Amino acid sequence: MDFVSGLVVYILLWWWVLFMVLPFGAKAPDEVETGHATSAPERPNLWRKIIITSVIAAILWVIADAIISSGIFTFREA
Repeated sequence: MDFVSGLVVYILLWWWVLFMVLPFGAKAPDEVETGHATSAPERPNLWRKIIITSVIAAILWVIADAIISSGIFTFREA
């Protein structure tokens, strides 16, 4: 996989994983302040989720790159 394709795959994986990780640990506050949404999390821990997302996306990217490079799945004519 060339650099641009690898970057696109990593970015797509990163966003998918981020949307899966965002709800973990999200807890609505017991008392909602005026002007805030009732469903807004009390402590979103975004930096921790971004780091976790980056690590998981990197692991998935290595797996995807290995599968693509090995030729297990190919869309080219033999």
